[in-house]
Amino acid sequence: MPLTAAHTQTALSLVPDEAGTGRPVLVLHGGGGPATVAGLARHLSRTTHTLTPVHPGWEGTPRPDTLTTIGGLAHVYLSLLRDRGLRDVLVVGSSLGGWTAAEMALQDNDGLVTGLVLIDAVGIHVPEEPVVDFFALDARGVAEHSWYDPDRYYLDPADTPAGELARRRANMETMRVLAGEPAMHDPALRDRLGRVDVPALVLWGEADRVVTPAYGAAYADAFGDGRFAVVPEAGHLPQIERPAATFALIDAFLDETADRPDAPAARG
Repeated sequence: MPLTAAHTQTALSLVPDEAGTGRPVLVLHGGGGPATVAGLARHLSRTTHTLTPVHPGWEGTPRPDTLTTIGGLAHVYLSLLRDRGLRDVLVVGSSLGGWTAAEMALQDNDGLVTGLVLIDAVGIHVPEEPVVDFFALDARGVAEHSWYDPDRYYLDPADTPAGELARRRANMETMRVLAGEPAMHDPALRDRLGRVDVPALVLWGEADRVVTPAYGAAYADAFGDGRFAVVPEAGHLPQIERPAATFALIDAFLDETADRPDAPAARG
């Protein structure tokens, strides 16, 4: 897919939150929006130069009509890295953000991305472990599928302000456009991931029912250099339910992949 002028303009207009110094780390949120990775970004910014954007179309931000796929979103972020002069970038993606990270690695012809962390990512097709039809779930169903402790995180729509409900609906509509309904995957992605030659850490909540740990293991196996780790007592967002355990695994991966002989020097 060629990078269109509309995609380039979107990348140029993105103003991600930035904090910290060191190796660049791009943190990509999932369908729940940037709040789902805010704590993770704060943690990473202690030791890295962390960039946390809002995807076009989320939180009321503009999305060009031509931006209709996860592949297109990956182009936007690769353009952002090029425009910032960033290299040796670790891309960390949660759920839909993980799918975007995988696409970035596949489309990166400049060697900007040198590592991936996928957290309960969607995107591949595993026939025996299909992605749940997330769009068909009510609020209780979302909680039951997403959390190890659903009662703690369930939000009753009747108790939610109208503005917040409208924000969530708008975010969901953007996700429908980019990820497809109800597929939430690219049938060809799994076979393509063997071409990715950068290390990929695939983290999974043991109680995730949106995409199961077996789905996550298949994701890790698809990469040329993938490794799989399960976070106990966590669901689809382990960075929220079990932050200490999740952060420890990511920190260890950062240490493992730092200063690799084949990694280009970081800039920015």
